[in-house]
Amino acid sequence: MSTPPTSKLAPMSVQQIRLFGDPVLRQRAKEVTDFDKEVRRLVQDLEDTMLSASGAGLAAPQIGVGLRVFTWHVDGEIGHLINPTLALGEEIQDGPEGCLSLPELRYDCKRALTVVAQGFNAYGEPITVNGSELLARAIQHETDHLDGVLFIDRLDEESRKAAMREIRTSEWFAAEKPVVRLSPHVTGGFGR
Repeated sequence: MSTPPTSKLAPMSVQQIRLFGDPVLRQRAKEVTDFDKEVRRLVQDLEDTMLSASGAGLAAPQIGVGLRVFTWHVDGEIGHLINPTLALGEEIQDGPEGCLSLPELRYDCKRALTVVAQGFNAYGEPITVNGSELLARAIQHETDHLDGVLFIDRLDEESRKAAMREIRTSEWFAAEKPVVRLSPHVTGGFGR
């Protein structure tokens, strides 16, 4: 599936990818209700950013936008889905998975081998995507992002602990710790 042309919109840009620890990655994204030029611009920004980072997928929360939109780039195909719902196949695949919000981290993760994803394109037209293997993995991974779930949440306990150790010792995690701001208002005993 290819994305409809967006030549009438302002130039698109590569956005900064939010890293593990950023609160936006743990929040459920909101449904898209207006399929306007801003949504089409978001889709293009996601595609540009994903391709620039050589990713197989990218969800809007990963660039700080709390909307239910994601893109994918699998086997030379670029696509996007808005407000997805998934029907997972019963057969399971187990293989390496990574995430642009967790740089250089790759662990085996179980996912459904096939998926039927329904949602909308950037113009509000209903679409259905049938995916298997890597495309199914990418669709499930990106839909998880829309629900505030990261792939490390799906790892077995031993792998998750190993992943967390790797994250804590990574250069990017030390450099990108979220800033905690204290309220200047009286908080009634909640915080400082």
